[in-house]
Amino acid sequence: MSTEGAGVLFLKPGQIVVSSHPLLVTTLLGSCVAVTMFCQRLTTGGICHAQLPTCRDREADGRAHPGRFMDSALSEMLARLFERGALAAELEVKVFGGSDMFQGRGKGRGVGRQNAEMALAVLARESIKVSNQDLYGERGRKIIFHTHTGAVFLKRLNPSGVC
Repeated sequence: MSTEGAGVLFLKPGQIVVSSHPLLVTTLLGSCVAVTMFCQRLTTGGICHAQLPTCRDREADGRAHPGRFMDSALSEMLARLFERGALAAELEVKVFGGSDMFQGRGKGRGVGRQNAEMALAVLARESIKVSNQDLYGERGRKIIFHTHTGAVFLKRLNPSGVC
């Protein structure tokens, strides 16, 4: 697989990228969740890096920052892919992150688990099959997504957060 001519982008929390141009998109995940989508027919890929499962005040913050919230980030990314002609059935979807970086600090479901559960719930509601996932645990992740092939490379970070 050649990456020659591909641009490089670091995806920050709250951002969404959809591209038909070759890009190598790198991001770091702790409790955040990244979802990648790839349409082979269109050679187009998308990725989002969401921080929270849902927005309580959709009018104020959800529209202004759809990438921050898993439910609105996935809706936005799907809309961008569908506008380009992608079909739900042809999307190769992968989900990463949702770690509990600070285990033992509280009871109940941590924000990482909530983010991952929201991602899976939204995809199921949209009848979109997940082909691969690497979720939960206590370690962060670094991923590199190739928008022109759909390939994702994953590295689990040491507990200290250092590669």
